[in-house]
Amino acid sequence: MEKLFTQALGLTSPWSVTSVDFSPTDGRIDFVVACDEQRLPCPKCGSAEQPIHDRLERTWQHLNFFQFKAFIRAGLPRVACSSCGKITQVEAPWTRQGSGFTLLMEAFIVALCREMPMAAVARMLGTTGDRIARVLDYHVAQARAQEVHAEVTQLAVDERSARRGQRFVTLFHDPAERRLLFATPGRKAATFAAFTEDFSAHGGDPGAIETVSMDMSKAYQAGARKHCPNATLCFDPFHVVALANEALQQVRRAEVKEVPDLKGSRWALLKDAKGWTMNQITLMHHLQRTTLKTARAWRLKEALRDIFATATDAVDAQTRLTAWVSWARRSRLPAFKRLGATILNHLEGIVEHFRTGLSNGFVEAMNGLIQAAKARARGYATDHRLITMCYLICGKLKHLPTNPWMNPYIQTAK
Repeated sequence: MEKLFTQALGLTSPWSVTSVDFSPTDGRIDFVVACDEQRLPCPKCGSAEQPIHDRLERTWQHLNFFQFKAFIRAGLPRVACSSCGKITQVEAPWTRQGSGFTLLMEAFIVALCREMPMAAVARMLGTTGDRIARVLDYHVAQARAQEVHAEVTQLAVDERSARRGQRFVTLFHDPAERRLLFATPGRKAATFAAFTEDFSAHGGDPGAIETVSMDMSKAYQAGARKHCPNATLCFDPFHVVALANEALQQVRRAEVKEVPDLKGSRWALLKDAKGWTMNQITLMHHLQRTTLKTARAWRLKEALRDIFATATDAVDAQTRLTAWVSWARRSRLPAFKRLGATILNHLEGIVEHFRTGLSNGFVEAMNGLIQAAKARARGYATDHRLITMCYLICGKLKHLPTNPWMNPYIQTAK
């Protein structure tokens, strides 16, 4: 039986299972592993045939054995080297230094945390959330260290709420591969300095960035111009239309005090006409035949949306946007006059979307995945933990450990 479990655990000489302790009442099974050799190479300097000084008993949690928790127990030898004069502990092949889990168990933890909150994984495995977080920190950091960003020439930048109280993280994405490159706390110009430092460390060249898609944040614009000096700014259409929606709501909120019939019209004004309910169709049919300021604001908003939906090229878009700005200025609606001035000041960057086709649409989809993870976890205690989960979910990291249940041959990684 010991030979069978030695093979099942992927152990090779000089390691082997010497006994199996099964305790049904405690719900656990312990595989006792021993190193048969009395002399080993020095782990420090590599000198061969060095005597074993002593053995330190250690325990690691392994994948469950049927319905029972499984553990590996072993006395790890410490080698007293006559060459370097050091006493050094031999590393076990089934784990990494400092971990209380086997490598296969850590791979399983990483796979579970893609789909479940860390606290739920901890409860399932009978451990603590901090231990689960340390496993994720290690493997995500190791996987990111092997990522290469040399081919990246475009960026999509957006912020994500981290916690209540205006706490945000800034996310830098690769639009070509639709993956998260870097995340950092804050949403200031300094976040670009942190990004370019990390980007360069992964083989990227900030000077090779050709286009950066973002909202019209002044801080992001300043950061991009300073740290990506050769990049053209491209303002995301979603954020431009969002500004129009906000201007429309400012008009409605001011007018609803004088026209009570506008109460309950908010969602009809924001929704696409295809999604209107019967009551909303009736409401909007009536509203469009009035001279209310809200009706004019809605028509301006819809006209702006139509430009982004139907403009054929950059020249067409620029012509139509310039005409829209002229209309907004004549609208006698202060909110839209301000929006018109904003669009005119950022016109080159807005039109860049029509030249490159670049937008933050896929970023919003990734934000949805991150928001779902936040909701499952009921928030994260620190920005660091949120960022780790962002990399795990959206980073498309190629060097994370393989889920052991997806591998046809479950072997101990070395």
